[in-house]
Amino acid sequence: MSNKGVKRASPGAEVEKNPLGDVELSDEDAVKLQGIQKDIARVELVLERRAQEKMVPVYEKRRAVVKAINKFWPVALMNHDLLAVHAQHNADQAALSYLEDLWLIRDPVESRCFTLEFHFKENPFFSNTVLKKEYKYVPPPVASEDKPDADGITETMLEFSWERDVQPQATKIDWKDDSKNLTKLHPRVKDDVDDDLPSEGGSFFNLFEVADDPFDLGVTIANDVFPEAIEYFLGHTGGEDVDSEDDEDDDEEDEEEIDLEKPRLKKQKKA
Repeated sequence: MSNKGVKRASPGAEVEKNPLGDVELSDEDAVKLQGIQKDIARVELVLERRAQEKMVPVYEKRRAVVKAINKFWPVALMNHDLLAVHAQHNADQAALSYLEDLWLIRDPVESRCFTLEFHFKENPFFSNTVLKKEYKYVPPPVASEDKPDADGITETMLEFSWERDVQPQATKIDWKDDSKNLTKLHPRVKDDVDDDLPSEGGSFFNLFEVADDPFDLGVTIANDVFPEAIEYFLGHTGGEDVDSEDDEDDDEEDEEEIDLEKPRLKKQKKA
């Protein structure tokens, strides 16, 4: 009788089995873990709110100092790689050069939402002295039934979703002349209406005149540039990497070690 086609078990086959493959999670333990996760989220949110409150007087002190520094905020913004990409038109940079103050106001109910205020000097582009970008908190219906705990945290806050609970708002810019209307000269362009991201971001000032913020420019300013404005102004940091493949980074480093004469490609930055 032929044994052809019969696969024999290899020695040690039992040992090769995944030793963690028999782990099971009971419904009771799953509920307990979910409860702990909520406890962690609650404490993290309390700490985040307290930190934000403590930083306000420090930011106010910084605000008074940097107002005396010429073009502090335009330089800080342009030293962030993502923002520099979206303000690459000379006219954008010229308009931003009149920016004399930038301020962040957190929503008193949901501190993860905010309004950015851009204060401008008299300039040849628009007559607005302040351009605002608001990320408005729109609580779900169940939020009205929530009772806050001693720290003011509700169950709805623990289930906060940026995509669901936040609506970016648009601000009308009073352009002085069509030849200075940067959002008209450099509009956002989508190759297809179903595309998630525009193929061309256009003018930086689309951030104000278009409600949607597909590139998270406002979020980047609020959560990255604003708290670290001095570091950005001094050029000590450049922001997130754009369009780089994480799995290619190690390969590039290995290639540099192996062949020191080979020119290394300039690393792109993430959007």
